[in-house]
Amino acid sequence: MSEPKGAARAWIWGPYSGLGLIVSLATLVLDQAHKWWMLHVWGMADRGRVEVTPFLDLVYVKNIGISYSLFDQASYRGQLMLAAFGVAATFALWVWLARGGANWLMAVCLGLIMGGALGNAIDRVALGGVADFFSLHAFGFYWYVFNLADVAIVAGVAALLYDSLLTSRKDAAKPL
Repeated sequence: MSEPKGAARAWIWGPYSGLGLIVSLATLVLDQAHKWWMLHVWGMADRGRVEVTPFLDLVYVKNIGISYSLFDQASYRGQLMLAAFGVAATFALWVWLARGGANWLMAVCLGLIMGGALGNAIDRVALGGVADFFSLHAFGFYWYVFNLADVAIVAGVAALLYDSLLTSRKDAAKPL
């Protein structure tokens, strides 16, 4: 039994895949350009901590784990495994975007997450860890150091949660 024409392609490309791809590539390029500039033009690795505001410093940290340095992988092989996980997660998100009943907001959200995940995966392969630069702090409490890819991932997840709540409210309001 053969599949209908185009059905095999439906799991790779959907109505909002183009938008997701554009957002993902823009996020990836912006993240990698920022990291390159910080490391190779501005020389952040040699500057130490640079105070920008009373609550924001710039500092170079190579994160060998994931969020909050969980699952530290000091070896290059460990970094390759984490990078492979990032690529696999990106592929799963891509399939979700192509097959899911996506809307434009979901496409943007998934694009932000995919671009951020790929940006951090590239760092793991090229640098042996993720290059982080932004350190937020207040009243002696320091949050983790992060980068633009992390911002994109968090923004994408937050907006995806918002979209799911908005969608569920609309579905709940529909008459039976």
